Amino acid sequence: MVSTADRYLRFTRTAPGRFLTRRLGLPRPEPLRRWSPVHPELDGPLLRLTAAAPCPGLAAVLARTGLEPRTGPGTAGAAPPPGAPAGAAAEAGGTARVTAVSHGAPASGTGAEATPPPGSAAPAATAPAVSVAYAAVVVDATGIREPEELRAVHAALHPVVRTVATGGRVIVAGTVPDPDDHHQAAAQQALDGFVRSLGKEIGGGRTVNLLRLDPGPAPGGLAEAAGAAESTLRFLLSPKSAYVSGQTVTVGPGRHTTATDSGSPTGTGNPGSPAGARATGDADAAATATVSTATVSPSGPLAGRTALVTGAAGGIGASVAETLARDGAHVICLDVPAAEAQASALAGRLGGTALPLDITAPDAAERIAAAVTARSGGLDILVHNAGITRDRRLANMSAGRWDQVLDINLSSVLRVTDRLLEDGVLRRGGRIVATASIAGIAGNTGQTNYAASKAGIIGFVRALAPRAAAEYGVTVNAVAPGFIETAMTAAVPFAIREAGRRMNSLAQGGLPVDVAETTAWLAQDGSGGVNGQIVRVCGQSLLGA
Repeated sequence: MVSTADRYLRFTRTAPGRFLTRRLGLPRPEPLRRWSPVHPELDGPLLRLTAAAPCPGLAAVLARTGLEPRTGPGTAGAAPPPGAPAGAAAEAGGTARVTAVSHGAPASGTGAEATPPPGSAAPAATAPAVSVAYAAVVVDATGIREPEELRAVHAALHPVVRTVATGGRVIVAGTVPDPDDHHQAAAQQALDGFVRSLGKEIGGGRTVNLLRLDPGPAPGGLAEAAGAAESTLRFLLSPKSAYVSGQTVTVGPGRHTTATDSGSPTGTGNPGSPAGARATGDADAAATATVSTATVSPSGPLAGRTALVTGAAGGIGASVAETLARDGAHVICLDVPAAEAQASALAGRLGGTALPLDITAPDAAERIAAAVTARSGGLDILVHNAGITRDRRLANMSAGRWDQVLDINLSSVLRVTDRLLEDGVLRRGGRIVATASIAGIAGNTGQTNYAASKAGIIGFVRALAPRAAAEYGVTVNAVAPGFIETAMTAAVPFAIREAGRRMNSLAQGGLPVDVAETTAWLAQDGSGGVNGQIVRVCGQSLLGA
């Protein structure tokens, strides 16, 4: 899916565009393939590599994601499986194990060939390796405890990084740094820098992310954390994560279910705007480019759930509502009374409910609680998307502009969340997903009020998450969009708009559906091990990286 607003990206796909960008050394962004009912998965095989001791249960979790396992020899020095680069097992200092897993049809491309079907005999060690474009590569680095062992990560990925297909995925699995073992902490934290750097150099629309497993204090916690990571692996290994790269996602042994517990096994805010732009979940018009996700699935991963989305009438909020409904949720679309017609039309199309309400009204929390209770008896998913900007440099910013942004973007979030938790309206096992922004991470000229409000959202998530999980059985996370193609960003001056699009590893803006897919992943019952996380949906923006 190519944004209709990004003329430069479309130009680079033409013959003159390819010629000029090659001659002038200009960015050549690769169009991202996002989820669609026709292409719900990446095409091609998945390669699993293990550095040091393997994580218990991780291979089984990968198999449950719908991938079809084909196990290689798994011993140092043995012949690698079909498609694996020669010497891959031996290069990892005698510790790397290589497993090839098929994921849909083999990818096409220069030199790409179909791999043998599952169960077929591996070629002899002297046979030439089959040339394969891998849809994804997963490196299990959870067992690394010393910096010297990081060589196994290099040895595992160095021979195969050029074989990752266009738009493919690289995931490195590690563990949380141990505060009582500074050697292990150094080695595991090194993976963060490694992943961020590889994400910036790999190109071709590929993404690179770090999945960090938190075993917790319980014995066998690493295996439990691996089990809790299933929904996260499904997301990161799918087209739904097209604009998520350079991220570290921590998964602990929290409450989670397998896909069969929550429906189909395959179903599954506001951006940091440049100075001078006006972003509002309340008033944004429809996005300039989107992916249709309005078909409601009665057996999706959110089937039977009730979700409330604030600022739902247009832009990112509308896309979030559509995606949650696609995955089976009944969506309550909240927006200001002035946007009631748009919210009602959206709710009608999704089989949801419209709730015209000013989120800053003194009785807003009470009215939300009453509406939710009357409709379904309780709420399962709360998405705080409503927000505005009122940009001025601080020297020119009135107190009114400051107060309005902080009240809508931050204070209302706190008031509504507190009331719904304390009154038990948000049920146990519920999910809170708030919209932060890279502006809250990196700051932005002319947006001291907006950046303060979004940084406040990050503080809210990190502080509330552990207590909400312990007291209410609810997870709290945030998405932090970067440059997202909406009607708001289309109004930004050309030079600033182009800079916003190109200043990330994917060299293009995201779409509202990218934020929506990330929100839907965090909203799943199977994502109970993900808590207190700030996930940037920015194509690995250089801002705040």
